[in-house]
Amino acid sequence: MNIKERINPTIQELKPSGIRRFFDLASAMEDVVSRSIGEPDFATPWHIRDIGIYSLEKSRTHYLANAGLPELREEITRYMYRRFQLDYEIPNVLVTVGGSEAIDLACRILLKPGDEAIVPEPSFVCYEPLCKLAGAVPVRLQTRAEDEFMVTPEALEAVITPRTRVLFLSYPNNPTGAIMTEEAVRKLAEVVKKHDLFVVSDEIYAELTYGGEKHFSMANIPEMKENVLIVNGFSKAYAMTGWRLGFACGDEYLIKMMTKLHQFGIMSAPTTSQYAACEALREGDGDITAMREEYDDRRRIIVEGLRTIGLPCFEPRGAFYVFPDIRSSGLNSEGFCEKLLREEHVAIVPGNAFGESGEGFARISYAASLENISKALERMENFMKRL
Repeated sequence: MNIKERINPTIQELKPSGIRRFFDLASAMEDVVSRSIGEPDFATPWHIRDIGIYSLEKSRTHYLANAGLPELREEITRYMYRRFQLDYEIPNVLVTVGGSEAIDLACRILLKPGDEAIVPEPSFVCYEPLCKLAGAVPVRLQTRAEDEFMVTPEALEAVITPRTRVLFLSYPNNPTGAIMTEEAVRKLAEVVKKHDLFVVSDEIYAELTYGGEKHFSMANIPEMKENVLIVNGFSKAYAMTGWRLGFACGDEYLIKMMTKLHQFGIMSAPTTSQYAACEALREGDGDITAMREEYDDRRRIIVEGLRTIGLPCFEPRGAFYVFPDIRSSGLNSEGFCEKLLREEHVAIVPGNAFGESGEGFARISYAASLENISKALERMENFMKRL
């Protein structure tokens, strides 16, 4: 049997994640300072872990309701109102296996074969492949450093066609660390409303904004709320990546359809994680503040360090990434990162892993200790001096 002929050709044509490629290369080497994976270096706060452990001790090891533990869904509605002034009811909430599952469900439900979905770049790696798996056509929208990597109304208008159905927004942004200001979101909403687009808003880094700027979602605009599906989760704000828990908030009928698909593919998100997440939402505001302040300190240090060694760097105002311009090195993104890894044992991710418009840049995560960041900067300085 020729297995290759039996595999869905769409799957075969998808490119593997460029993030994981460099992570795998680094894992096979010794003495590597890896700043390639976007994962908090903090442990999940103890009080959250303790509730997870307690749930196991109490034999809470069975399936939960498909849409999620009712107690958790209620806590999510309280959290969204308390932190972002967004008013949702329990039927507007679905608990998923990470934010990525919610994005996958949204693509398969909102997109039909031949539909177009606009994917601003540079962006996280999953949007384009998941659009293709739904039979839709991803349309790239290039954002620029001179626009602070925000989606502008003019750029959005330029790529809309009669087949456009969905716009992906991912702010605070991975990989650039850019945010969308309230003013920018409101201007963009006018274009979205004009063309009756649906917005899948990936807000997984919503708690990690700096400089006094509070996250503003397009769903905060009353007339836009029904056009927006918010995807969020526990991985980044609460350092719970391995717990694999996310959620979606949106129109009740859309959530009902997503739950139906989730029911067949997943059944329910992990039980232990859901009980722990209730504790995170109830008692974790202080944890968020402490981690955000630490990230903010690291952010300033790494931006200054990169500029000092000759790598111009847009100042990120969200998430925990910097996206320095590496074109002065004379190397392309992949060449720069491969050479840096081979010669100095520093692992970062080439910008083109996040779309063609990321060429000439590289992503560095500062979710690491100051000692780790300093070591990476020292080795990168040696590298730049040799170049």
